[in-house]
Amino acid sequence: MNETKFISWLGRIASIIAVLMYVSYIAQIYNNLHGNYAAPLQPFVAGINCTLWSIYAYFKQERDWPVFWANFPGIFFSFITFLTCFHW
Repeated sequence: MNETKFISWLGRIASIIAVLMYVSYIAQIYNNLHGNYAAPLQPFVAGINCTLWSIYAYFKQERDWPVFWANFPGIFFSFITFLTCFHW
């Protein structure tokens, strides 16, 4: 397997794993909505991180789609988790 093909596959696999990482916030969102509140700092910082990486990947000269798609779902899942951490 040549390096270009390897890097392409690595980007796809890493993107899938990153999306799964942020989808795993669903369990914490569920717990937060049922009174088992978690600390809000980690999902808030993750949301900022995902936002910055998505902006970077989208606006660079040659768009970096694996980085963009790996972080874009994290924007929503992280900030939703953050918001549900509070006792409203």
